[in-house]
Amino acid sequence: MNIALFGYGKMGKMIEQIALDRGHKIVAKIEVDTKEIDFSQMDVAIDFSMPSAAYENITKCFEHKVPVISGTTGWLDKFEEAKKICTDNDSAFIYASNFSLGVNIFFELNQYLAKMMKSLDQYKVSMEEIHHTRKLDEPSGTAITLAEGIINNSDYKGWKLENAAENEIPITAKRIGMTPGTHSIDYTSKVDSIEIKHTAHNREGFALGAVIAAEWIKGKKGIFTMKDVLNLG
Repeated sequence: MNIALFGYGKMGKMIEQIALDRGHKIVAKIEVDTKEIDFSQMDVAIDFSMPSAAYENITKCFEHKVPVISGTTGWLDKFEEAKKICTDNDSAFIYASNFSLGVNIFFELNQYLAKMMKSLDQYKVSMEEIHHTRKLDEPSGTAITLAEGIINNSDYKGWKLENAAENEIPITAKRIGMTPGTHSIDYTSKVDSIEIKHTAHNREGFALGAVIAAEWIKGKKGIFTMKDVLNLG
């Protein structure tokens, strides 16, 4: 499969190595200063570019009927527009805040637990996420996805980093060393606590999931999620 990389930072380079190991070919490495792009050889594009470039990169791919796998955060105010351009051009799209296979299973566990705990108001939920010190967004996109999973399956109305109200999920965001990513959800009552936790040992899981998503989407049309890739529906 011919893969184009939009964004060639640490994640792009890791995706490249995994894709090559799995027998694929990298036909383009698009960076901020890339002037001309040949879309004709691309079977699929994997986007981990800068937020300021993501929307244009993604929609140009759709206009050339190139399916896109995107993990770039910080541009989602234009997400619905991008989905419409994808549909209008009969292309295909997967966006995920986290492509790790384990994290996406964790998303499902989180929602299932939230449903179970909804009627047990003696338990109060909280969340902690830990990432490396170079991570700029706080909380992470993964933490926000986890919070939304709880909100959509409970009586909580929102989340907050500090001074959360009674109906809001308190999130503690820590930045420590080179931590790849740890997320924990804790339900605590006066008598006990229930915790689920995902710990990434390195960033390879994120890159591998993106390549697996690219393999899955080739030849398909429409808007999909990692639930579709992993058959978690």
